[in-house]
Amino acid sequence: MASSAKSFLADAGYGEQELDANSALMELDKGLRSGKLGEQCEAVVRFPRLFQKYPFPILINSAFLKLADVFRVGNNFLRLCVLKVTQQSEKHLEKILNVDEFVKRVFSVIHSNDPVARAITLRMLGSMASIIPERKNAHHSIRQSLDSHDNVEVEAAIFAAANFSAQSKDFAVGICNKISEMIQGLATPVDLKLKLIPILQHMHHDASLASSSRQLLQQLVTSYPSTKMVIVTLHTFTLLAASSLVDIPKQIQLLLQYLKSDPRKAVKRLAIQDLKLLANKTPHTWSRENIQALCESALHTPYDSLKMGMLSVLSTLSGTIAIKQYFSSAPGTAATTARSFDLVKLAQECCYHTNRGIAAHGVRILTNISASCQEKDLLPLEQDAVFGLEALLVLCSQDDSPGAQATLKITLTCMVKLVKSRPHLSQSVVESLLTQLQSAQDNARILMCHCLAAIAMQLPVLADGMLGDLMDLYKLIGQSATDKKQELLVSLATVIFVSSQKALSTEIKTVIKQQLENASNGWTAYRIARQASRMGNHDMARELYQSLLTQVASEHFYFWLNSLKEFSHAEQCLTGLQEDNYSSALSCIAEALKSYHKGIASLTAASTPLNPLSFQCGFVKLRIDLLQAFSQLICTCNSLKTSPPPAIATTIAMTSGNDLQRCGRISNQARMKHSMEEFRNLATRYGDLYQSSFDADSATLRNVELQQQSCLLISHAIEALILDPESANFQEYSSNGTAHVESEYERRMMSVFNHVLEEVESLNRKYAPVSYLASNTCLCNAVIALLKVPLSFQRYFFQKLQSTSIKLALSPSPRNPAEPIAVQNNQQLALKVEGVVQHGSKPGLFRKIQSVCLNVSSVLQSKSGQDYKIPIDNMTNEMEQRVEPHNDYFSTQFLLNFVILGTHNITVESSVIDSNGIVWKTGPKTTIFVKSLEDPYSQQVRLQQQQGQPPSQQQQQRTAYSRF
Repeated sequence: MASSAKSFLADAGYGEQELDANSALMELDKGLRSGKLGEQCEAVVRFPRLFQKYPFPILINSAFLKLADVFRVGNNFLRLCVLKVTQQSEKHLEKILNVDEFVKRVFSVIHSNDPVARAITLRMLGSMASIIPERKNAHHSIRQSLDSHDNVEVEAAIFAAANFSAQSKDFAVGICNKISEMIQGLATPVDLKLKLIPILQHMHHDASLASSSRQLLQQLVTSYPSTKMVIVTLHTFTLLAASSLVDIPKQIQLLLQYLKSDPRKAVKRLAIQDLKLLANKTPHTWSRENIQALCESALHTPYDSLKMGMLSVLSTLSGTIAIKQYFSSAPGTAATTARSFDLVKLAQECCYHTNRGIAAHGVRILTNISASCQEKDLLPLEQDAVFGLEALLVLCSQDDSPGAQATLKITLTCMVKLVKSRPHLSQSVVESLLTQLQSAQDNARILMCHCLAAIAMQLPVLADGMLGDLMDLYKLIGQSATDKKQELLVSLATVIFVSSQKALSTEIKTVIKQQLENASNGWTAYRIARQASRMGNHDMARELYQSLLTQVASEHFYFWLNSLKEFSHAEQCLTGLQEDNYSSALSCIAEALKSYHKGIASLTAASTPLNPLSFQCGFVKLRIDLLQAFSQLICTCNSLKTSPPPAIATTIAMTSGNDLQRCGRISNQARMKHSMEEFRNLATRYGDLYQSSFDADSATLRNVELQQQSCLLISHAIEALILDPESANFQEYSSNGTAHVESEYERRMMSVFNHVLEEVESLNRKYAPVSYLASNTCLCNAVIALLKVPLSFQRYFFQKLQSTSIKLALSPSPRNPAEPIAVQNNQQLALKVEGVVQHGSKPGLFRKIQSVCLNVSSVLQSKSGQDYKIPIDNMTNEMEQRVEPHNDYFSTQFLLNFVILGTHNITVESSVIDSNGIVWKTGPKTTIFVKSLEDPYSQQVRLQQQQGQPPSQQQQQRTAYSRF
């Protein structure tokens, strides 16, 4: 067991030695065996850290069995510590292999005479309900303890009953009547009833059980009208309805009824809280009458706190399908103006409310209506939304309190959403932001700059005339060096870069650099340089990276900054490209490639085992290959001009005495075909880079996609103009420019794509066949147009916001990775693959893992013995399985055949499938070796045949039996 543990733990540890896991477990075990209570407790509470570090079953099973022993023989304080460890490590419980033994050791304490020990055991059983949902002895103990006279034990039994009810249908059906008797029984104290009622939220396993629980709750609401009972019962009612789904419309009506008619503020608050929960979970179940009733309650309530709660529910609903139902199903919509709807009246009334929170919800409702409902009679509301947003902006930008900042965030989010759906409003919104920016507080200025950048990324609304105000503000801020000022410098610089997408003037660059020298630290300068790289301002970025080279403390950081400087210089070389000037284009590309090669050398030096920079290296290598392919294409086009047309090629060859002249055009055709295949190969490699970037943000992935599309565009142009003009198809490459673009870089790239496609299509239709001169000019101009758009280095190149990795453990596995595992050729190898999904600080930020796809393949490396004619099917193993991780753990098994004697190489590769069904090739790839040996009986028969002796009858019979 210890030897197999090593292989698991070697894979599970994060760059630690194999024996560390075993030694850590032994160290904790020594603490558990100590005679001092303090040392025992310390050892127990260190177990969750051990599970986190080595999350494979072999260690977790051993550790939990040791904890169960401590639970069985220790005192109540130790048992409490074990209980807390079990609750903290709930996701690892299913990795316990000896569940029966674990439960047996824990369950033995239930027969103790000490009610506290029994209570802790019940809580322990409740915490383990996910792995023992159908254990009848646990069910019986819980039922028995509910009748106990000790309050601590009864509360523990209620906790366990709630957990088992959530996991087991049988237990829920069996305990339901018992719970209802206790709740309705006169002997049960009220505080105990309040604890028993929430168990009913788990009675949703079938329709009849949910219906009977609902009837009981209905009786309780009417029978016990006290505030506490109504609050607990109503909330349980809501959770039961949300789980069973069928009774949600009834529950919404019930909550609205309490909100309207119950005079107690606590009950109203609870009703609002539950309505919010249902609005988030099932907005499609809200009818127009429900929304109307909520609007009426909000219009008539005199309390601001309740009004804000109701508006919060309405603002949640206004961003969903419910808002369309509200306006579309209204009776007599044609004759009713938008402003006569109660929801609109309420929102307009609240937009200028003295309470900031109420005003924020009011403008959010108006924004959502304007964004999602495009009907003509609702158009006047967009102006109301703009005025409300501007008023809130003025109010909150002057206030530095946390509440004002939270309201400002809502306001600015609404502004971005409104401008995205109604672009014609962008100018007025941007002008109000710029005006307010001058007098706002620093915290508000940072948020407003983010908003301006978000709007300007979507729409080119920041004109050059507005840069003056921004630069004045930049100069003013640069005189202080506080943290907020540093943050504001970065935010303002981003807005300036976005607003001057083409190129920064010398004056602006001078001001930015001067302010950075005066009042900023190196980190601020790096962040501004990073933003410049993202926005395509490579000359500014290069100068900033250059200034930072001598300010870093590590050679890895130096090489990283040096590589960024070289990449920026390379991209800056490409900005001088001009159409129809192909010789200068070739020299610019050559200069860029020179810098890129220097940069990739520095980037490789900057990588470390813990941070291999694989995406960055892959992206830059593809960029280098793409530039080389562009350069080769321009050279090929130039050489095509020197080849004589086919009509006069023979005459020129005879005149010049050079027979190769007549073949020039054919050789160039072959070079063009090679060039087209090269671009298609690059597109495939970009696709592979896309598939391997599971943790990348959407903007980075879109950037990779645009690079891939540019490769496909050029390959299509070569095919349509030169190689196969007759069968060129333009339908599949038709413009999708109507799709919403997220950045200026994407907008410019899409514009180039559309222009090139139109040129190629017009040439193809106008001149058939296309003249070589026209086609060469078109191809070279397409290359130059693509390169003139400054490359954007997106966020994932610099920063990884989401981190996901998979650790695999194979069993059996050899002690030494180079040693093969011995298997007889008449047997199958059962390969067990276990894995753990590891996350960074923000799991599932961009996409989540739905399932893991495991691919196992084996290849024969070297044969031993005679060559036999064996079917090809038996020579290799190719298998694939999909498994869904549970609590970030998965395991599965493969049966592999090794009929051919010799050494086989087994490769296990994992890829992940996200919630949209997209496959991502994340890896890792693990390899083990298997040596297939001849089984003893076959070996004996073969040796006897070689010696010319037939095997005896008795020996045959004995051997045949021995095999079974």
